[in-house]
This record gives sequence, C-alpha cells and structure tokens, in this order.
Amino acid sequence: MFKMKRIISSILFLLVVSQLSLAQVKYEMFQSSKLGDERQIKIQLPRGYSQNTEKNYPIFIVLDGDYLFEPLAGNVDYYSYWEDMPEAIVVGVNQLNKRYDDCLYSEQNSLPIDSGANFFEFIGLELLPYIEKSYRTTNFRVAVGHGETANFINYYLLKANPLFQAYIVISPELAPNMLEYIPESLSKIETKLFYYLAEAATDNKTVKGMAESLNTDISILDNEKLAYQFDTFENASHYSSPAHAIPNALQHIFNIYKPISKKEYKEEILELEISPVVYLEEKYQAIEDVFGIKKKILINDFKAIAAAIKKQEMFEYYEPLGKLAREHYPSTLLGNYYLGRFYEETGEPKKALRTYQNAYTLKEIAGITKDRVLELADAIKEDFGYH
Repeated sequence: MFKMKRIISSILFLLVVSQLSLAQVKYEMFQSSKLGDERQIKIQLPRGYSQNTEKNYPIFIVLDGDYLFEPLAGNVDYYSYWEDMPEAIVVGVNQLNKRYDDCLYSEQNSLPIDSGANFFEFIGLELLPYIEKSYRTTNFRVAVGHGETANFINYYLLKANPLFQAYIVISPELAPNMLEYIPESLSKIETKLFYYLAEAATDNKTVKGMAESLNTDISILDNEKLAYQFDTFENASHYSSPAHAIPNALQHIFNIYKPISKKEYKEEILELEISPVVYLEEKYQAIEDVFGIKKKILINDFKAIAAAIKKQEMFEYYEPLGKLAREHYPSTLLGNYYLGRFYEETGEPKKALRTYQNAYTLKEIAGITKDRVLELADAIKEDFGYH
C-alpha cells in the first residue's frame, strides 16, 4: 500500500511539473539599486496570456525561487486549468547563496536590518512595481515562503496596508517577536486577507513550537476579514512540506472561486434562508471584489442552482435565474428554458409555451436541446388544448 501511494504521488508530481511546459516561463536578470546587484527572477505567464489581451491576473511572489518556483508554478497552472482558481502570474526570486543576507533581521526587534532591509525594499519598491508595469495584473497579490523566507514574507503583513492579500507560510523559522507581531497585525486588518500556515510533523522542535504557538494565537482572533487555515503534515519532512502545503494553500485561498461542489450544494445551498439565485450572484460578486476578476457564471453553477430550485420546489426563483442566464449566455436557450419553467410552474402556461417556442432559434447548451424545449411546448399544447 505504501509503495502504491509513493507511485501515485510520483505520477501526480510529474503531471504538475509537466504543466510548466504548457505555460510560458521566462528567466530575467533584474538589476536592483536597492540590492546594489542583479538578481535572477523567474516568471510564469498563464496559458493564452498573449491571446487574451483584455485579461488581468493575480500575482504570486515566490521567495526561494531557486527551488520553490517550480512546484508553485506547476500547481497554479494545474488548478487554474481545472478552473479551481484563476490563472495567475507567478514570479520566483532566486536566493541561492543569498538567503541568509536577504532574510537578515535585528536581534533586538526581529525586524529586517542592513541586507535584509534592502531585500525588503527590493521586493516592495522595485520588483512588484516592475511586474505590475510590465504585465497585466490585478491588485490581488500572494506571497510564498519556506523556512526563513516564510518568516520574511510576514514583514509585509506588518505594514498599515499589507502589501499582499494572501500569505503562504510553510514551516516558518520565525524571528522571536513575530509571535506577537503577526497576530496583532491580523487582528487589525480591515480588508479580506488569507493566511495559510503549515508545518511538517518532523520539523525541528523550534520550528514546530513556534508554528504551533502562532496557530494558537491566530485561532482565537475574532476578525471576519481574516480567512485562516493551519495544517500539520504527518508524513512530511521540512523539505517536502511545500509539496504538501502548496495544493492545500491554493484551495484555501481560492475556495470561493471554485465551481459549486456537491459539498457546497448539500451543506450550503440546500440550507439557504435566502434566494439561491442571490447566493449565486453574491458568490461571483465576491470573486470580483476579492480577486479583481469578473468571472462569467459557469454553466455548472447555473445547473446546481436550478437543481436546488427543483428539489425544494421554490419555482418562483426560476424567473431571476432565467434573467441571469440571459445576461451571461444571451445567444443560448438557457435563459428561456428557466423562464419557461417559471411560467409553467406558476400557472401561466401560455407564457411558458411562447417562451419555449422562442427558444428554438437559440443555441443549445448544457444538455438542454431544442428538442427538449419543443417537447415541453408540445406537452403544454396537449394539456391545455392550445394550437
């Protein structure tokens, strides 16, 4: 069984890494006045970036880019392919032989000093502005770090207006005062922020002790703007923890972006006290508000809401669902189909008949065919004797 799990894990890893060949990866030497040196950066652009010229993308800044870029970039490309998260621009900063200097902090207050302060400014004042000027980006930014760099990315959280809106903190080697600074900053945030913290069961005692203390303090915070998750990976080491943490972190951060799942349908939609159509609209408005992306409502999600309406016999909600479908898929018969269902179930068969008949000139979609709407129209004719 263990051998089989290792084989499956190896196959999944190869699939994820192979995605890099499909996305656009480029390497650049970035000349930094803050560092007084040049630094190699890696940039993965989404598939179709060159073709979709009106589309903007969230940004990932990945420290330890010499080894952390590839697993993060592969996962981002993989999950965005299946629409579990938006496509994104991934930027890796190589720190080979520079990590200690880049992450240098004061023993007095745990904040960056000297070369660490220079690296802090390089990311915030040089690299990010360059990426945002050179590429089409949204205002949603994610920082990723491991070990010492997992501590470092938290310095951007301490600003009055945090530079990043999501933090993936993997097996962090925290500076002592950060155990106070991080919870205090998270308690005060006023806009949506995602914080993902992970440790490996075999991390050394210092790393584990600090990660677990930080988790304890964050867990008791009462701030509705904070979306927080903590994971411990029993079968991971310090060096393999990113492979476990990155997929979980992406699912945590972009959970609302995913299509409606069976779990969401059963546990949330069927338990609603509001209109399921309002729920759908609010879901997509939240995606736009948080990630800066105007996402077209998926056919899958229309079908899920329609299924809930039918199951709970809340037929009055077919009308707003039909109008919403017309807005998003105007050339298809989806909107007419839902509106016809509304009229049919609420006692207006003549309107239902006309609506179904008018749908015949529109495109088929989501398994709803012209033959199906004509069958519904014919059934109404037969039941009510219309000609």
